[in-house]
Amino acid sequence: MTNRVKKPDWLKVSLASTGNFAEVKKIVQQHHLHTICTSGKCPNICDCWARGTATFMILGEICTRSCKFCNTLTGKPLPVDPNEPANVAESIRLMKLKHAVITSVDRDDLDDLGASHWAATITEIKKVNPGTTLETLIPDFQGKDELIDLVINARPEIISHNIETVKRLTPLVRSAARYDVSLHVLARIAQSGITAKSGLMVGLGETEAEVLETMDDLLKAGCTVLTIGQYLQPSRKNIPVTEYVIPEQFARYKTIGLEKGFRQVESAPLVRSSYHAENHL
Repeated sequence: MTNRVKKPDWLKVSLASTGNFAEVKKIVQQHHLHTICTSGKCPNICDCWARGTATFMILGEICTRSCKFCNTLTGKPLPVDPNEPANVAESIRLMKLKHAVITSVDRDDLDDLGASHWAATITEIKKVNPGTTLETLIPDFQGKDELIDLVINARPEIISHNIETVKRLTPLVRSAARYDVSLHVLARIAQSGITAKSGLMVGLGETEAEVLETMDDLLKAGCTVLTIGQYLQPSRKNIPVTEYVIPEQFARYKTIGLEKGFRQVESAPLVRSSYHAENHL
C-alpha cells in the first residue's frame, strides 16, 4: 500500500459559497452545461463562481482518454450536442461575463476530434457577446495543424494548451498526449500571433531542474503565459501526490519564469490554468 503524503494545513481551502455562487450554479444547471470546475473538483470553485466566472467544458463530460491526474469521466462519449454553442453563448450573456474560458474533453472518437464544434462555439460566443474576451483551453488535436487552425481562425484572444508535467513524467501521467506534441500545438498557436498559454502541475515527483527545463521548452515554442500549481489527487483512483511543494518554492518558480522571459507567470499552490484568467489578457 502506498504511503500517502499528508496535506499541509496551509493548503486547505474554505468551501463556503458566497456572492454570485448560487446564481452561477443555477445558470449552469438550467442550461445543462458542463464545467471543469465541478468535473475536475477544482479547489477554487467557490472563489471563481462567487466572482461570476466559470470555465465551461464543451463536447460532453466523457473523455476518450484516461490521464492519471484527471477526475473527468472516461469512456465512450455521447453524440455531440448541436445546441451546445448557443447554450454556452447564452449562459455567458446571462452571467454578464467580461471574460470567459472554454475547455473540453478529448474526443478522439470524432473524425475531426471536435475541432469544428470548437470553432462553432467560439464563433457563436463572439456573435452573442461581442464585448466578451475569450480564452480557449484546447486539447492537442493529436498535433494536426489543420484542426488546430480551426480554433486559431475563430480568433479567441488567448489559446491555452497545458503541458501538464515535465517530459520524464509525461508517459506516467498522461494517457495519450505526448510532450513534443504539446509543444508543437503551442508553437502553432504562437506563430498565429494569438497569445499562447500553458499550465504545469508540480508535486508529481519532478525536480526543480526539470521544471526549469520545461519552462525553457515552452519559451522556445513561443508560450508567453504560464501557470504553475500544486497537483491535488482528486480521488483514490488517481495518481497520488508525491510532494506538497511549499509556497516559497512557487514564489521562486514565478521569479525564475519572469526572469527567463515569460510575460506572465501565476505560481502558487492553488493556481489552476483558468484561475483569474481575465488577468492574462
